[in-house]
Amino acid sequence: MKKRQGQKGFTLIELMIVVAVIGVLSAIAIPKYQDYVHKGELGAGLATASALKINVEDYLASNGAFPTGGAGQAPADLGASIFSNGGITFANAANTAGSIVVTFTSGIANGETIQVNRDGNGTWTCVASAGSANVKPKGCN
Repeated sequence: MKKRQGQKGFTLIELMIVVAVIGVLSAIAIPKYQDYVHKGELGAGLATASALKINVEDYLASNGAFPTGGAGQAPADLGASIFSNGGITFANAANTAGSIVVTFTSGIANGETIQVNRDGNGTWTCVASAGSANVKPKGCN
């Protein structure tokens, strides 16, 4: 008589349980990952705009007015790095007040903006157009 060897491999029910567990884990992980990527893109936009603040302050000290984005006043002329997910513009509100606006044209943040505003007293604030508070960069409302 032949001896039966132990069972090798997995049963169908065991494989179905593994598939169900993977499905539950991915249902939780994918939205969290998308929020993480979204927050990262917005953070990159804020970092780019924040880096321009020093150059804008220097321009203000030299010229007495917020840059308008015209000749010699464009973000690239003031040292803005290339922002691959969108564009950077200036919005002049008054002489020494204005905004650095980062508009996203690609990625998960497509269509959103990060706006770094300067009031006449020299105080900078950040406003993000992202709908969800958990993806906005720290310090942005």
